[in-house]
Amino acid sequence: MKKVILYPILCLMAMVLFAHRAEAQRFIGFVSAGANFAQIEGDDVHGFYKVGVNAGPGLKLPVNRKQNLYLTVELLYAQKGSRKHCSPGYFDTVNYAPAMFEDVDRNIPFNPRVKCQIALDYVQVPVLFHYEDLRTGFSFGAGFSWSRLVRAKEIYNGFTRTTNVRSGTYKTNDWSVLADVDIRLYKNLSLGIRYEWSMVPIRKRQMGFVIDPRDPYDPANIQWEDRKYRNHLVTARLTYYINEKFTKNYKTNHKGERMGTPWIREIPDYD
Repeated sequence: MKKVILYPILCLMAMVLFAHRAEAQRFIGFVSAGANFAQIEGDDVHGFYKVGVNAGPGLKLPVNRKQNLYLTVELLYAQKGSRKHCSPGYFDTVNYAPAMFEDVDRNIPFNPRVKCQIALDYVQVPVLFHYEDLRTGFSFGAGFSWSRLVRAKEIYNGFTRTTNVRSGTYKTNDWSVLADVDIRLYKNLSLGIRYEWSMVPIRKRQMGFVIDPRDPYDPANIQWEDRKYRNHLVTARLTYYINEKFTKNYKTNHKGERMGTPWIREIPDYD
């Protein structure tokens, strides 16, 4: 666990040193906090009902002189997974638990309020390129991320299974594509929406479905399908930029109306 967290921190420190020494550039540090609204494609539980934390520090590195193009690197704690109240069935009762859930953790009591839940916690390192409209404060970005699994837990119809990080049920690495949009609310504070989808399946399994519900215990009455699980989520978060400087926006159009937000970033040689 310590090594998993240490490597991304060392990468961020290296980028800080690089940005500090680079001429005509400066890094911008920030802290983000928000919520993931997640689901897992392939698990037969549809909807972005799993809510989790998305928070951590990051660096924004300008890559051009005008500083409207920049590279963003972050270190996040991200909670993903899926959650939904599944339809009740014959396997909802405690009496059928040994037959239907052989890997149930008997030390954790049955929870009737939670029907279906997969909780996957990651240490995540997103890398994105952004374009920012300096006058309006809007920015658009796209990139990818690497995530390392640090916690795994499954609950099906109230029964907690023995799934964990070491069980090998889920892959320890998750590679995802990202796209986001940010709008500046006031000076150093912005609101962002991010979309994320796993490029590589995080799990492969066979799922059985009862063909005729009148005879659920007949093995010949089970239809098996190969499924691939992928993380799929939308994130809403607030970002505070630590060392950005702002100035009043006096830019006006031909009618004398202000163009853009009241405050804009101070950019060297910006016109």
